Amino acid sequence: MAAAAESLGSLDVATLDRLPADEFVDAVAPLFEGAPRFLARLAVARPFGDEETLFGRAVAIALAMPEQEQVELIDAHPRLGAPPASVSALSHREQGYDRETTEAIADLGRLNRTYESRFGFRFCVFVDGRSRKELVRVIEASLDADRASEIRRALADVVAIAHDRHRRLTAAEAP
Repeated sequence: MAAAAESLGSLDVATLDRLPADEFVDAVAPLFEGAPRFLARLAVARPFGDEETLFGRAVAIALAMPEQEQVELIDAHPRLGAPPASVSALSHREQGYDRETTEAIADLGRLNRTYESRFGFRFCVFVDGRSRKELVRVIEASLDADRASEIRRALADVVAIAHDRHRRLTAAEAP
């Protein structure tokens, strides 16, 4: 997936719209950490025409999928605070492995286990520059939500992560 992530920057939405389905899936897989059934659905939903339509449809597709596929999409993302060697390069950068304390990492490990036990899927959130200490509070607050609300929140965050990745990767390629 790393090679695909590096080449994604040169693929604008118009180019993604023209790719054969399998090449489209390969190109956008790094944005969503895989999730093959979701990506197949997204490929069928083309053409998008622009970035906002692509990610708007991605949210709609994610929310309309059967729950088993929704959980597959959420669980494609690494656990928050997962060991650095176990996550993609994009997740590694986004989660800021080099700037946090071991105490917050231990808290996230404990909270991840509690969350997964309660909801049956991984906690996934758009980190968006927040520290691990801040994320501890976010996951703690999420433990009070109901399962359906958490699925919807997590799916929205999965797409927000992908949208942010796309913006960053395409901006890196801009002249």
